[in-house]
This record gives sequence, structure tokens and C-alpha cells, in this order.
Amino acid sequence: MNESIYKHIKALPPLDDTIIKIQTVCSDENSSLNELSQIVEKDPMLTANILRSANSPLYGFSREITTISRAVTLFGMATIRGFALSSAVKKSFKINLDPYGITSQDFLNISIMQNALMYNWYSKINASELTVLSPASFMLEVGKIVISNELNETGKADEFKAKLKSISSPFDLSELENEMVGISNETVTAKIFEQWNLEPELVDAILYSNNPDDAPEHIKSYSKALKVVKNAVNIFNQLNDDNLQNTLMCLDEYGFAQDKFLEAVAKVKANL
Repeated sequence: MNESIYKHIKALPPLDDTIIKIQTVCSDENSSLNELSQIVEKDPMLTANILRSANSPLYGFSREITTISRAVTLFGMATIRGFALSSAVKKSFKINLDPYGITSQDFLNISIMQNALMYNWYSKINASELTVLSPASFMLEVGKIVISNELNETGKADEFKAKLKSISSPFDLSELENEMVGISNETVTAKIFEQWNLEPELVDAILYSNNPDDAPEHIKSYSKALKVVKNAVNIFNQLNDDNLQNTLMCLDEYGFAQDKFLEAVAKVKANL
């Protein structure tokens, strides 16, 4: 691994107490939605961040969500956990993605769109797998923050941006990241998750999201779903016609029916 990037990851602050408590509650099958609500409500900043995310029009709710208890009831533990981890990212990192040609707001918008697509799709396919897929879909691009910092510090940002113009696929982008800094976004993200002691399923789902067929058997379904979403929404395109055609081919390859996915796409696009 790139030693400089590894040092950046090792220097990350640990998750704060509230996020750790959320992790604990969400991993305990005997815990209740009310317990989760009470933990979040004790942290005013996290409460504000979660309500801001929950009220994104991409989720398609017609009424404003004004309380954490309402958000928890509507979204369930897994997606609230995703909102909380997203808030932790904003707190832990200075987000500068200029080498990727996007702003910090673009980055946050893409993350919410990826999660909204996954939420609207998989809640109709296999809602139990959202335990992993909801937080994972929120965090797909986190490694880019660390890689961007490395590119800026080593004076490679302009070269990276120039080469970026010749590609349009998130999977080609991973190859460019490996070429320029010796590591991909997916691997960096997985290492960040390890640093934060998140469960192995979440780490591996991201790690194998470019190559699901290489994943351990119990991870394959997660990585396949993440690859589909990453095909549809990425830094190059967000649900446009060309990448949706590629995504439909990906759905066919992995044996997913198209109808529920296209319903989720329509719901997200209607609220862009």
C-alpha cells in the first residue's frame, strides 16, 4: 500500500461515542428503534445532519421529516446508520476533491443519490441486506477524499485531472487511481472501515464492489448490488441514458430483474 495514504488512514480520529453507540444498537437484534432514536437525539449536530439527509427529495417522501423518531421509523436502523456514518465522514475529513473535478457538495450529493437508489431498489428486493448495503452505498466514494489529498500533496493533481478527461467509467477510474497513487478508492475505503472497526461484511462489500465474482461467497450479493449502483451513479454520470444502458447489462449479468430497479431509478430521477 502507498505508505503516505496508509499513514493518513491510521491518523484518522476514532468514531465518536455517539456513532459507536449507534453501531452497537444497530448490530444488536434485540435493540429497538426507540433506543436508536434516543441515542441520536442526544447529539444535536448529528440530529441536524441526519434530518438534512433524510429530507433529501431523492427519497421521495411527500412530507418533511421533523423528528429523529419519524426518520428512524421511515428509514429503519440501517439507513439511519448510513446517515450517521456519512456525518462522521464530514466531521473527520477536510473534503477537497478538486483532482476529481467535483466539489465537496457534488461529492455529498452523489453519496446521497447512491444511497437513495439503493434504498428505493433493495427495500423491494431484499430489505434485510440493507443492513450492509445502506451504509455501504453511502460510503462508496470516501476513499477518493484520501486519494485526492495524496494527489494534491505530491503535486500529481494536474496530471490526474488531465488523464481523467479520457475516461468515463468508475471502473477505469480505479485503474487510474492505482496507476497514480498505487491504490484504488475501493481499497482505501475498505481500509478506513477497518480503521474504524466496522464489521468485515461492510469492509469486503466495498472492497469487492468492482469485482464481485472474486468476493467470498457470502459477500457476492452485496458487492454485485453495489456495482450496479456504482454503474448508475458515479462522478461521471448520474442516471443518464448511456450509463443506465450499461447498468441494465450489469443487472442481467448478475441475474437481477430490471423492473424494481427501473422503478427505483424513476423515483430518484423524479426528485432530482
